Amino acid sequence: MRTIDWNDENGTIIMVDQTLLPAEYRMITCDNIGSLCEAIQSLRVRGAPALGAAGGFGIALAAGCSSTDSMEVLLDELRKVGDVIKATRPTAVNLAWGVDRVLDAARDGYDVSGIRSIVLKEAKAIADEDVELNKRLGAHGAALLEDGDTVMTHCNAGRMACVDWGTALGVIRSAVEMGKEIKVIASETRPLNQGGRITAWELMEDKIPVTLITDSMSGHVMRRGMVDSVIVGADRITQDAVFNKIGTYTHSIVAKEHEIPFYVAAPVSTFDFVRMEDEVEIELRDGDELRFMVGKQIAPLEVEVYNPAFDATPMENVTAVVTENGVFRPPFLLDEVRFLQ
Repeated sequence: MRTIDWNDENGTIIMVDQTLLPAEYRMITCDNIGSLCEAIQSLRVRGAPALGAAGGFGIALAAGCSSTDSMEVLLDELRKVGDVIKATRPTAVNLAWGVDRVLDAARDGYDVSGIRSIVLKEAKAIADEDVELNKRLGAHGAALLEDGDTVMTHCNAGRMACVDWGTALGVIRSAVEMGKEIKVIASETRPLNQGGRITAWELMEDKIPVTLITDSMSGHVMRRGMVDSVIVGADRITQDAVFNKIGTYTHSIVAKEHEIPFYVAAPVSTFDFVRMEDEVEIELRDGDELRFMVGKQIAPLEVEVYNPAFDATPMENVTAVVTENGVFRPPFLLDEVRFLQ
């Protein structure tokens, strides 16, 4: 079952509710834009490639829910819905990319029915392509891993962050599929523990050996020689930095200090060819994510909280970026980066 998909029977979006993992695997339905935006903001669906699919399916959902018989009105409605969807998580570039790709396709419609058909076809294409591109990405990245390696990863960049297969975990899955014995060290990834809740669960489902550590243990395990390489995903890649779940930058510093390769695995759609690091808005999340854990208060209710969802890792800390088009090593030449498009 894909992480996110379209239900042709009733014209709705179906997805795994990732907030319930690992205790429960449940598919939920989004039948209006409000429920989709809530699912994105609450991280029921998350991960850059999965958000790209969510953005595309959101435009298809809006088109199906619209009652207008005017092509101009429908296109205007879809643009406004697109802005609402994109605002739910501003740092992850794939969400906006998925929305904009489907909106661009909608302009080819000659009537309302044609627009509805086109946007749904394009949204489904995004989802189908994601699976194919991740398999290609995984094959390129697997060549970087040696038989017997132990790989450290942060947050979740597996099938739950994508439509299927995964980016960082897709590299690991591809290496295992090739017959290599790979072990994984997964950091828990506070404050929402996507590493502990989702990455550990995914790898155990696939019977890939995984050891869970706290985020603050990464220096300890790398200094003790327990890690051969680090592989993470990305939510946005500018020419000068990689934006990924908060804590990634810290791991990159430790890896660089101990001369451990630090790889980023992401599809080309995650590249932002326009902005630099200081032009990207970093999402700030609710302080209660740190004041509470699984409903239990763990900090004073009145304590001030700073809770950015992402940090930026400078390119000088990145050994290579793995994409579906191959492995690229910083610093990127402008022409080389544009080739990825």
